[in-house]
Amino acid sequence: MSWTDDRVDELKKLWAEGLSASQIARQLGGVTRNAVIGKVHRLGLSGRGSPSRSDRPKRITMPKPQVKPVMTKPIVVEEPVILENGDYATVMTVTDSMCKWPIGDPTQPDFRFCGRPSNTGSPYCEGHERMAFQPAQARRERKRTRIL
Repeated sequence: MSWTDDRVDELKKLWAEGLSASQIARQLGGVTRNAVIGKVHRLGLSGRGSPSRSDRPKRITMPKPQVKPVMTKPIVVEEPVILENGDYATVMTVTDSMCKWPIGDPTQPDFRFCGRPSNTGSPYCEGHERMAFQPAQARRERKRTRIL
């Protein structure tokens, strides 16, 4: 198939009407969608009209779910536990049932752990567990209120 002047004119007309390359190929006959795209490119055709509303396929839109704000209790973290001997929980004294939330700089001598009773299956007490495992939306909300 060769591109005659009549076929090129028809291509330009259909392109300006907003037909797709596949639709133009079907109307011209004997030409592929890719051939139409190549010719459009070589002719430098751009800005084409948009197809009429009735010709466009209907776009199905899904309703977006309403996001409800997450209401969380304020995070309350109590002071670290002082052990019976008067010291804080350290690497040497912390047990499986104690909160392992680190407090301070590990390179300093006053470094310690929270030491409060930990929740079952968690390395942290209730307050530190809520700090460590926050729902993403709650984190974003807190971050947004800090910025304001």
